[in-house]
Amino acid sequence: MGKVDFLQGNEACAEGAIAAGCRFFAGYPITPSTEIAERMSARLPEVGGVYVQMEDEIASLAAVIGASWAGVKAMTATAGPGFSLMQEHMGYAVMAETPCVIVNVQRGGPSTGQPTKASQSDVMQARWGSHGDYEIVALSPSTVQEMYDLTIECFNWSERLRVPAVLLTDEVVGHMRERVVLRDDVETVERELPPEGEEIEKPFPMEPDDLVPPMPVFGRGHRVHVTGLTHDERGYPATDDPEVHRKLVMRLCNKVRKRAREIHEEVGYDFEERESDVALVAYGGCARTVIEAAEELGVTVFRPKVVHPFDPDMIRDLLDGYEVLVVEMNLGQYVEMVERALDRECVHLLGYPGGYPPTPERVIREVKKLSG
Repeated sequence: MGKVDFLQGNEACAEGAIAAGCRFFAGYPITPSTEIAERMSARLPEVGGVYVQMEDEIASLAAVIGASWAGVKAMTATAGPGFSLMQEHMGYAVMAETPCVIVNVQRGGPSTGQPTKASQSDVMQARWGSHGDYEIVALSPSTVQEMYDLTIECFNWSERLRVPAVLLTDEVVGHMRERVVLRDDVETVERELPPEGEEIEKPFPMEPDDLVPPMPVFGRGHRVHVTGLTHDERGYPATDDPEVHRKLVMRLCNKVRKRAREIHEEVGYDFEERESDVALVAYGGCARTVIEAAEELGVTVFRPKVVHPFDPDMIRDLLDGYEVLVVEMNLGQYVEMVERALDRECVHLLGYPGGYPPTPERVIREVKKLSG
């Protein structure tokens, strides 16, 4: 513990997972996330955990879901092509209310694209990649320190809300090396459990007090039926009842939506307000050059660490009245959410899908166009 010089982002992610209490990892090697699996394969046995290299990404998330229902904090890591394969099981984890963490070190796409180059083109996929209405938590680190810190936050919010949480990082942050502080005082959240051995009549109540029911654990005397089908309060399929489906889906969504502002405030965000008509918005590895440009220009800059859930009220509170330039390593994904919160005419995009973040000079030229 303490300061570690030149720790790689992917390695910091693995250390954050261990610190958060992760004791199971199942994954399949894929550039640019493989170092996470490599680190976990060495570290988990040291802390009494289990590492399994699976045959593919589909099986990886299935194993993680199973481990979570056995009472263990569990994680997998992948990149864009593997993340696509995980979408069916992500939907299952949402419906079954299974806490788990998925790390997506984004790379250029579509398809196998640019394995060794950065991208931010999975922002929409993280939220809408699986079918149906649902909400998840997705966090975006910009530094190696945040690879460590936000991995811990992913576990905490996943456990608190019983949802999949995605560390939506990118090749830039995953492969860079910086000094990191590995803390001894990590605050962790544990899922709420029902009393051991107690018979649970309604493990999936329609209206629990905080929308998140306690989670039974296999092997501790709890009998529960777990399914991806629409289910009643007992956990048994009720696919022909539209009212049951409506209440279930609304609860699954509202347990995240109603805490959107709380998630943003607890995880944190950077907002440097300056006397300017223009505000820059960027996240992840792309934000590093954007912040440099904002400092040189003397304009306001907003860097969210929470990509999902999106809080339009917070965006309006911070950015109303500005000409807003959203800078992303894609052709426009987070910008669409900003447009929904603000007047579309004042929101602009610098989309840069070429495998690298735009340079500060490129951002400065775009801001000067907006300011005339």
